[in-house]
Amino acid sequence: MTHEVCEFCDGKARQRIIRARFHFKGETIYIDRVPAWVCAKCGEQYFDAPVYKRLEEIASNSSRIEKTICFPLAEYDTALA
Repeated sequence: MTHEVCEFCDGKARQRIIRARFHFKGETIYIDRVPAWVCAKCGEQYFDAPVYKRLEEIASNSSRIEKTICFPLAEYDTALA
């Protein structure tokens, strides 16, 4: 593991299984059950190189994704107007 200490806040990163939000070629997908290192202090996520490569492969084949989730989305400027 190369991310024992968070590079943003110096917190300790611990290995967890997460739902990762992954940005790829202008699109965002969510991938469940991803092994990651997560900072216990600020929540920053780190991926080992083989995991990141697999995330890229999954994203590049996004047409094969069978499940879609929906969530509320607010507009920052107008949400409380």
